[in-house]
Amino acid sequence: MKNSCTVYRTSDFIGKRWTILILLELHRGGFKERRYSEVKRNLPDITSKILSLRLKELESEGLIKKKIDANEFPVSSFYSLTASGKDFINVIKQIKEWALRWKMKNKTCSMHDCSECPASHL
Repeated sequence: MKNSCTVYRTSDFIGKRWTILILLELHRGGFKERRYSEVKRNLPDITSKILSLRLKELESEGLIKKKIDANEFPVSSFYSLTASGKDFINVIKQIKEWALRWKMKNKTCSMHDCSECPASHL
């Protein structure tokens, strides 16, 4: 049954467009907190509506956490990976290794960790 299959259930949220790239963006720079505007700037083709939706979904799934700073105006939202999100970065790295082995040659990509990738901005 699809509803009880771990892979089907996980792919329901991980397989959505932009989800993996948002996680990867939050991984860049060594797991520090990232402002919403910073994530948006580094993923220029994503709409604000979709970014907000994906961030809420990832928070709901426990892969990211949100911190709100109301000491300034406008209020700032910061996002970071949870332990679960950090662990999922290993899955993204395995996808990268598979792609480098079977699908494409990318010398720059093969020489850098995803957190330091100079080519990650779309």
